[in-house]
Amino acid sequence: MITQIFRRPFWTRLFLIVLLALPMAAQAQDVATPDYKEWQALASRAEDQLSSLGASNADLENLRETLTVWRQGFLSAEDTNATRIETLKAQIEALGPAPAEGESESAEIAKRRKELTSQLETAQAPVKAAEEAYTRANGLISEIDQILTDRQAEALMQLGPSPLNPTLWPEAVRAITGTGFQAWSSIRDNAASNTTQATLKANAATLLFYLLIALVLVARGRHWSERITRFVRERVAGEAGRGVSGFLASLSQIVVPVAGLYAITEAAQVSTLLGPRGEVIFAALPKIGLAYFVSRWIVGRLLYPTGRGEALFDLSASRRVEATGMATLAGVMFTFNAVLGSLAGIDGYSDATLAVLRFPLVAITAVALFRLAQILGACVARPTNGDDEAAGLRDQGFTALIVRSVSRIVLITSVVALLLGAVGYMSAAQSIAFPLVLSLALLGLLAVLSRLAHDLYALITRKGEEEREALIPVLLSFALVIASLPFFALIWGMRPDQIWELYARMREGVSLGGVQISVTDLLTLVVVFAIGMAATRLLKSALATAILPKTSLDKGGQNALVAGAGYIGIFISAIVAVTAAGIDLSALAIVAGALSVGIGFGLQNIVQNFVSGIILLIERPISEGDWIDVGNGQMGFVRDISVRSTRVETFDRTDLIVPNADLISNQVTNYTRGNLIGRVIVPVGVAYGTDTRKVEAILREIAEAQPMVTLNPAPQVYFLNFGADALEFEIRAILRDVNYILAVKNDINHAIAKRFGEEGIEIPFAQRDIWLRNPEALQPSSTATPTPQPATEATPPGLLAAEDFGSAQSQSDTDPDAEGESA
Repeated sequence: MITQIFRRPFWTRLFLIVLLALPMAAQAQDVATPDYKEWQALASRAEDQLSSLGASNADLENLRETLTVWRQGFLSAEDTNATRIETLKAQIEALGPAPAEGESESAEIAKRRKELTSQLETAQAPVKAAEEAYTRANGLISEIDQILTDRQAEALMQLGPSPLNPTLWPEAVRAITGTGFQAWSSIRDNAASNTTQATLKANAATLLFYLLIALVLVARGRHWSERITRFVRERVAGEAGRGVSGFLASLSQIVVPVAGLYAITEAAQVSTLLGPRGEVIFAALPKIGLAYFVSRWIVGRLLYPTGRGEALFDLSASRRVEATGMATLAGVMFTFNAVLGSLAGIDGYSDATLAVLRFPLVAITAVALFRLAQILGACVARPTNGDDEAAGLRDQGFTALIVRSVSRIVLITSVVALLLGAVGYMSAAQSIAFPLVLSLALLGLLAVLSRLAHDLYALITRKGEEEREALIPVLLSFALVIASLPFFALIWGMRPDQIWELYARMREGVSLGGVQISVTDLLTLVVVFAIGMAATRLLKSALATAILPKTSLDKGGQNALVAGAGYIGIFISAIVAVTAAGIDLSALAIVAGALSVGIGFGLQNIVQNFVSGIILLIERPISEGDWIDVGNGQMGFVRDISVRSTRVETFDRTDLIVPNADLISNQVTNYTRGNLIGRVIVPVGVAYGTDTRKVEAILREIAEAQPMVTLNPAPQVYFLNFGADALEFEIRAILRDVNYILAVKNDINHAIAKRFGEEGIEIPFAQRDIWLRNPEALQPSSTATPTPQPATEATPPGLLAAEDFGSAQSQSDTDPDAEGESA
């Protein structure tokens, strides 16, 4: 199972399936007209083979590949005569609806309808046959998948001897030492052979060349790679540039030493000294080196500072070294397990021996993963605080959630794998421990590639810190995660043919409202819509910057045209995308009609605001930059008119979001619509007895002195009322720019206060006098024998008992003589 992931048959089978899937179009053309007789014979044999349940897994997989080819041919044959069928349907529809029961139509139309119906049935016959054959092939493939899945699950849950049984250890030791002795014996016997010696002499130069390359690359390769990485990081300017160049340079830390190990393997092959076991061992050297250096590279990119200047996990030096060691140890144990499986196949180890030999590998892997999960989990539980032994995670948001979840899963599964292996479920134990190693490596690689996507975006767009908040790198990271799902499935035991089966089902699509929608259709829709949106943005940019500024339209009209062009572009892009994807909107009309009723009730306010927004953009009663009053004292400048609402910036710099329906249905005051001219009104009150003509002259001089006040028409001063407390005047002036109304009021009020003070004109304020109708009520009530009290001890007038309270009357009195009684 998972131990075969590095074996040649696995990759060969996967490669063949890829080659089978790539030329699907060409194969579809070859089997456009399938041989149904041959198919019937093949399907019958397949059904007999499945009913017997005696076929091996290899036979079932070969049969499945054959059925897959036939099924793809049937799927392609379903499009036979597609154009002709559509034409015939259109012709029949053009004849009008068929007559109902009891009705009749003309003989010529009836005859023509019958001919077209017969032709349609003939054209649809190959399609019906292909659909039936496709259904049968699909069912056979599903049965094979179910049988293989059941066998795989049964093998995983097979209970074998416990590797902790000491009686099994001597046989395991003899088996592994016997393998080593036989490998050495093969090398010694081959070295003593005259043929091998002659081969060594003939290939001496090649052998020395490989050994020299291996010695240089293995001994100094990693040191050179680290120096190259540091050199690039120091020479490249910019955080993003250092990130990309550092990533590319760091790949040499894997390529160079692994190339040295591969040179050793080639040298061993050229020497012809190796036997079967030696070939397995030396062939595993590049794989072991690859696991070792890839593990160190991934951990180094995550735990150590890179070109971005900071590590994803902020660990102390000791924790970094420990985490690197645990990750590397787990990766190497995974490769050792694959080598052990190959050697067991050569020497025929028993199940008990293989269980005893594999248990240490599973145990070491489980312990290493457990400790690694503890170290990474501490990053989330204990943020950075400056302590040398503390651990922290740079991103305490979504990344922290992922790390916390993964660390908990690894802690639990590593313990479960160790316990299962100790009990005797060795297949289940290794199918948990080693896929867990690959899964962590793939997750780490995704994290590294995600950071690379951010760096590439920042490098291309020449952005700095703002690239961290950009949407495109996040979408790229999401695409990487989606693309990695098949690899996770392969790691955890899913067969490649099952993945291609899922892909075939996705290409087949699902039926929605009589329309078959597949992944290909959705991808086509997304790509075409994205192209349309890009073209719309270019058009809006051209209108806003190059075309409309050269016209006589005002700013509001230009914004309205740009917004309208954007809405039309979105609508056209959606229609073109749906049409390009091959989705028939007429088939979805019934579903859309049924949904529109419920959606209409639930979204009626949104639809109302949407229509109101369109009306605002067409009629333009308000435009961006206008000063409006939306009622309740809410005033401000219009900053943006969107489809659903309008954003108004108030004078205290807060945003007021007003639904468009309110702007259409309610009364709105627009102070700057058409022009900026407006009127300011300043009320003024003076004391009674003041010369009113003098006041009028002073106020007119003050108004005319303001620079924003127009002289034609000239400002006016009116004596309006004899108020309760003052003589009321009012200044009315026209301003060149109504936006300065508050500033003009401020300047006029300051000038009035200054001039009135110089001229001795009093600005009155309201006064109130209190007159008591029965002041005797303020005295305390007397008893039967009143006791005279000194006047100094009389009850204060303000302290009255409830029963002694008389009635008081409040009135306005402007008589100065009454001030002595004012309270």
